[in-house]
This record gives sequence, structure tokens and C-alpha cells, in this order.
Amino acid sequence: MTVATSPAGLDNRIVVAGVPRSWRDLPAPALPSPGAVLTAGAADALAVARQHATDGTELLLAGPTRVDATMRDELRAAGFAVTVLVDGVPQTVPPATGRAAEAGRLWLLTSGSTGRPKRVGHTLDSLTTVRAAQPQRTWLCPYAPGSYAWWQVVTLSLTQPGQHLVVVDPDELDDWPALAAAHRVDAVSGTPTFWRRTLHRDPEALARVPLRQLTLGGEPVDQTVLDRLRALFPAARISWIYASSEVGASIVVHDGRAGFPVDWLDRAAPGRPILSLRDDELVVASPHHGVGHDGPVRTGDRAQIVEGRVMITGRLDSDEINVGGSKVSAGLVRDVLTAHPQVAWARVTGRRAPVLGRMVVAEVVPATAPGHAGQPDGASPLDEGALVRWCAERLPEYAVPRRIRLLTEIPVKETLKSDV
Repeated sequence: MTVATSPAGLDNRIVVAGVPRSWRDLPAPALPSPGAVLTAGAADALAVARQHATDGTELLLAGPTRVDATMRDELRAAGFAVTVLVDGVPQTVPPATGRAAEAGRLWLLTSGSTGRPKRVGHTLDSLTTVRAAQPQRTWLCPYAPGSYAWWQVVTLSLTQPGQHLVVVDPDELDDWPALAAAHRVDAVSGTPTFWRRTLHRDPEALARVPLRQLTLGGEPVDQTVLDRLRALFPAARISWIYASSEVGASIVVHDGRAGFPVDWLDRAAPGRPILSLRDDELVVASPHHGVGHDGPVRTGDRAQIVEGRVMITGRLDSDEINVGGSKVSAGLVRDVLTAHPQVAWARVTGRRAPVLGRMVVAEVVPATAPGHAGQPDGASPLDEGALVRWCAERLPEYAVPRRIRLLTEIPVKETLKSDV
């Protein structure tokens, strides 16, 4: 296994809590290997990542809330010392079973969408999917430490000269546009929920950020959010990425359209993933896979072909709603709702119902923020009846939501997702 010893990006600028420094300036915490390090602090997490990149430690990095007491015991039984790192001060519990470290091994926790998170083995090399020379950028990183998306941004800055980094702590998340504008951030990676929340809360502040690269991933991406971002940043490159801990970064689309072209299916090319559909499930064979996930991997994500595009609509176990024998895609109903000019966000689920077995229901956040992109001037307040009529004009009768609850704020989890 290759172990990096001198990452090319060590002199890149990183900004944490408003303080600029370089990767090289970070402290070197004394941490055991194999080690599971739990930290919520951005500076601590970056220091741990730099240590791994230079020393080749065996590492699992995660936020404290992602690892409960049972998992800590499991990690110790698997030979990991478990360290809680706060402001550079480690508190370590030794492993219950001793073993030699696997040099260069990085462990990620899956999102847990199918149950408890699982460990997936990677290396810095398998997480580094951007290898060609890049234009100089200053990236914003809003993700939780140790997540796949966090490592994608961090490895880019560690391994590529000229890729600077501004890190957002959780308590700064709602005000990130002001922070980004102050530090001249011109590239941001976030989930669709992250972008929708910002468009909803303060689109004027977002428009002041000099963005040249916008990236969306981690959730289904619909055309409406892409169009609203394009309206604010007509000259920027807008990309959406499909990636997971198991198969790595597998799909990257830059054409401004939701989904990916249908002719990408079953296409074999050296160094590129092979994408296929099996029983409406996306299957990926990727060169960037985690340990034990080589060959075709069933992702658990539902995909459908719509007008020449392959649309990923949601998880198999939650996207399909059976209404009286008719199959409804929650993701496609969600896309109809979010296409309404007065809707900022929507979630669609199934609920038990007499006779039909299940019925379609939804939660919606109206686009009430001043200047919301796409909201018509003088529009009437949004109500449930207007949304039902909107859906009835665009969906089969059985797919129209029977209950729509209006929320005041877009919900978001630590992962920047909202269970859509």
C-alpha cells in the first residue's frame, strides 16, 4: 500500500475560525495508530488529516455524534485506540485488542442510511479522485469531519498546489456566504439541501460570493435547484457528483442538467466507473471503490430513465410508494413540487391509508425569503390547495399528494442532508 509522505499541497492556505495559515503550520497531535479520532473541531480534524498524509497512520476520523458507545467498544475490540480530540488535547482509551497498524489505511463510516454505519477501508490515493492540474481555487468546506465529502475537499487541498481551503464550523453554517465573501471563496461543494437552505435564507448574500465552481452531491439533484443556481451564477461551472464511501466518486456531470446521459450506461473506459441499472437500482463498478467493494456494487439507490437522462430519485427502500397497486416515485413527485416557483424545498413520503394501502404525503417549505430566485412578484401566499392543484396538473391522480404540510425552515442534519 502506498503511503504519502510529502503531499504537494502543504503550502496551500487554510482558514479556520477566520485565521489563515497553511497545512504546514498545523500542529502535529500525538495520536496512536491504529486510531479512531473523534473531533468536531475543524482545526483538530485538519491536523489529524495532515498527520495521516505525512506519517501514514491507520486512521478513522469522525465527529463524536457519529460514534456511539456501542461502536466505540466495537472499534476498541477491532484494535483501534479511541481518542476524543478537543482543541488539540487528546483523551485516549487504548484498544481492547492489540494489533499492528496497517500503514496508509483510512477508514470511513458509511452514511448509515440502511442502518448502523459501517467501516469502509480506503487510502489517501483512492480518495483522491482529482489528479489533473486544476485552476487555482479557494474552496469552502462545510462538511462534517471524516465524511466522504469532507475527505474529497480535504484531499484536493492536500494534494494539489493552489487549492486553498476555508472551513466552516457548524455554528457558522447559516452565515457561510458572508465568511466566503470575506475570504474570496470561489468554489463551494455542498449538498442540494445546503444550497436550497442558502437560496431560501439569503440569496442576496449568496450572490455576493465570487463563485466560479459550484458542486452538488450527496442527495438526489433536481433541475430546479440547478436552474436557480445558474440564474445567480451564469458564468460559473456547476457540477453534480454521485459518490459514496463504498464506490467512491462515480459520476460527475457538468452540463447543468439533472441526471446523466443514458448513453453512459454500460460504457467501459479505462480508469472510469461502469454504470448500469438492475431492477431500477443503480449498480456501479468503480476504480475508486473501498476495500471489499470491487466489481459491480448495488448502491441501494433507485434510478429511472426520463427523456434520455438517468435520474437518481432516492433510496430503493423509501423512494417507491405503492398506491393501490400503482408505483409512485417519491423523488419524481418531489421534483414536481420543487419546480413550483414558490417552493424552496419538499420531502415526499408514503403514509398508511384505508383501501389504497398507502397514500402520498409531502412536507413543503415555501419560498418566502425576499428576492428568492424564481419567485414571481406579487404572488399569492402558498397554501395546500394551490400545491395540490399544481401537482394534479402534472402527475397521475394516484401520485398527487393527499396531505401537504407547510414548514417554516428547511430541515438539515449534520451530514447537510435532509432525508429527501
